Amino acid sequence: MREITLRQIEVIRAVMLRGTITGAAEHLGVSAPGVSRLIKHTEETLGLRLFERRAGLFVPSVEADLVFDQIREVYKGVENLQIALSALQKGEDVRLAFASAPSVAQFIAARAIRNLRKHFPDLFIDLNILKIEETADYLLLERGEFVVMSSKVQSEGVESERLAVGQTVVILPEGHPLGAKASISVHDLVHEPIVGVDPADPYGALISKPFRDAGLEFKQSMRGRFAQTVVSLVRHGLGVALIDRFSVAEVYMPGLLRRPLVESNPIEVYVARKRGRVLSTFADFAIRQFRQELAAAIDAPIQDLATSN
Repeated sequence: MREITLRQIEVIRAVMLRGTITGAAEHLGVSAPGVSRLIKHTEETLGLRLFERRAGLFVPSVEADLVFDQIREVYKGVENLQIALSALQKGEDVRLAFASAPSVAQFIAARAIRNLRKHFPDLFIDLNILKIEETADYLLLERGEFVVMSSKVQSEGVESERLAVGQTVVILPEGHPLGAKASISVHDLVHEPIVGVDPADPYGALISKPFRDAGLEFKQSMRGRFAQTVVSLVRHGLGVALIDRFSVAEVYMPGLLRRPLVESNPIEVYVARKRGRVLSTFADFAIRQFRQELAAAIDAPIQDLATSN
């Protein structure tokens, strides 16, 4: 059986398009004698005349019409493939679903998505905000590809990877007397109205840990379900709070003062996925952006952490 190679198909098509050996050689970026030899060799191998020479032009022969029809179809398929690949590279007609803890969602997730959008401008992004107890179902039911959380997900069907480690900070309403301090201890906060998340919640337990470690009562005057709610309550003068650095990672936060906590209290951020699931290119890229933005938030100085009123 006589076979034809992809290179022969490419050269035949170039001659079809340009009508001359010289034009085909220019189209392919090769020498004209090489094109001529390959056309002659192909005709001899197939036992078929592919072109007729008319007034210096190479015209497809009548007996080879079926061959040329198939070559056109091959290249039409290649062009369609290129269009599909281009669309995929931009994210057209593709959906990426993932979720984030509230503490990471407000600033870090938005920055990661901004980077994602630059590389995949047409990608449809579905961002969910979850609490830790909702994460396993979300992943195991494959509602999304991954979740970024401030705690490991305790499920046999879920695997977690640490992305970053940040510190706990103190937030105060602007004008608060403790704002004169460069850093604040939990001992300074004992008699302050404390706003926070329920200590029975995994995030709330992490945030209240410095009080427990110091043997102090963690007495809240007000609670919110999410870190963003806590930030809003403090900004409006309703108390002070401990919070993870990522929840207040914006450069300017009017009405709010941020100070380092004297006591070290690391907050780890993890990415969780269904065990064994192969992530899409878009999900892999998004996770890299989360890692990058979390690192930037840790390293970047926050002006009001280092200055006093």
